[in-house]
Amino acid sequence: MKLLLFTLIICWSVSVKAQISKTWLPDLGNGSYKNPVIDADYSDPDAIRVGDNYYLVSSSFDAVPGLPVLHSKDLVNWTIIGHALKRQTPFEHFSKTQHGNGVWAPAIRFHQKEFYIYYPDPDFGIYMIKATDPKGPWSEPVLVEAGKGLIDPCPLWDEDGKVYLVHAYAGSRAGIKTIIVVKRMNAAGDQTIDEGQLVYDGHELDPTIEGPKFYKRNGFYYIFAPAGGVSTGWQLVLRSKNIYGPYERKVVMDQGKTTINGPHQGAWVNTPAGEDWFLHFQDKGAYGRVVHLQPMKWLNNWPVMGTDLDGDGIGEPVLTYRKPVNTPKSTRITPQESDEFNGLDLSLQWQWQANPRATWSFRNVEKGTLRLFSVKMPDSAKNYWDVPNLLLQKFPASTFTVSTKLSFNPNVKLEDEKTGLIIMGMSYANIALKSKKDGVYIVYTTCKNAQKGATEKEQILTKLNGKEVFFRVIVTEGAKCQFSYSTDGADFIKVNDVFEAEQGKWIGAKVGLFCVRTEQTNDSGYSDFDYFRVY
Repeated sequence: MKLLLFTLIICWSVSVKAQISKTWLPDLGNGSYKNPVIDADYSDPDAIRVGDNYYLVSSSFDAVPGLPVLHSKDLVNWTIIGHALKRQTPFEHFSKTQHGNGVWAPAIRFHQKEFYIYYPDPDFGIYMIKATDPKGPWSEPVLVEAGKGLIDPCPLWDEDGKVYLVHAYAGSRAGIKTIIVVKRMNAAGDQTIDEGQLVYDGHELDPTIEGPKFYKRNGFYYIFAPAGGVSTGWQLVLRSKNIYGPYERKVVMDQGKTTINGPHQGAWVNTPAGEDWFLHFQDKGAYGRVVHLQPMKWLNNWPVMGTDLDGDGIGEPVLTYRKPVNTPKSTRITPQESDEFNGLDLSLQWQWQANPRATWSFRNVEKGTLRLFSVKMPDSAKNYWDVPNLLLQKFPASTFTVSTKLSFNPNVKLEDEKTGLIIMGMSYANIALKSKKDGVYIVYTTCKNAQKGATEKEQILTKLNGKEVFFRVIVTEGAKCQFSYSTDGADFIKVNDVFEAEQGKWIGAKVGLFCVRTEQTNDSGYSDFDYFRVY
């Protein structure tokens, strides 16, 4: 077990390579930016500033490694620097796919020279992890409070030394929602010590209030919380002179006349120059929940987010705006997308669909390839919805192209080993190589309503002469996906179908690689991927 854990840690060790996206660049290069600042599915973002550095975390659900940590110098240019969870606990539970479960909305804070992340698992309770370096290593999760339906926690260390935790409830597990509670924690911040107090009930005015973030300013306790639903709601702020209330209520941002639906759940950060900003997400369906940056100001001890054109204190999101003042002249950078597979480590955007085994993948540094060994599909799996060894990453923009080159070495004693390029969501499609008794074939597969156990539809495109092939998928507006293949890397033959990607469970669609089989064997086949390019 120790050897396995060591291997996993080495496999996912921090390797941060600067990339500039060819699909979406929020920094306009003229002192301004455009939203979203991260055009990818980083839902429920929370962020802090430490010195002149900003750090952001987001929900990761059942994806492993989990809890991605992003860094920025100016709130506009972000890159992934690591993951706070190498594997999800309980380990055996998350060795199987757990769509929509796992890490829900986290909170990140810095206290007494340590970084803290509090995150909820709606089936097990609220966890805390900490580190002295946001890149890691992070401590093993401590269960702050066990229970079903405890979600969206955020701590607050008060001036008198008392420590508090605010959180909401998931109706699917707790049987109640739309309420916010505050609880005391011990001095270490790793255990709740009372039953808590109900501080806000949103049933009358703010249905589905959730995602609370805790702050204190000018003697007021503030709870920033979205309400009204992920794609239809508004941003609410509660304030009180007493931590247990009563709390005053104010809507501080809504969609207004913009196209930015939601806008939903995020983080207040201030800059060394004294400016205030707010990061939140927008639900874009198949593309997931993308991150926006809004200017923010304080008026009569209430925050106003975005632009308040009519002066009523309720802002609406901006599409473009000047960057924060007095930020360093930062290099334009974006979250990682492409991977040439030339180094010791996978690029940090990759995640498995469950806790991985060390034998799923290896790096061949000499050849500069990623080798995926075929893994037997679970006996209970009706399709790829329940296959854990899918290596996936988020859609990086509304329109983009992915290409990969691979060679396939199936086990000649087996049939139906399969490897290729996949678009994954509640429905999925892939283009792949599949082994049969008489050779290897290029096949195209779709599965509508995969989450409901639907059966795949597979189409044989052609027989492959040789071992190498190039696969490509072009994604256009509306998440329309056109797959194609080539044997020379120049002339691509399109599949006679356009697949429309769908969101997953609480997440956007993903794109990635796979290698599976249907039979048990003592020596699986494998595929070598030369690169994965996003443009």
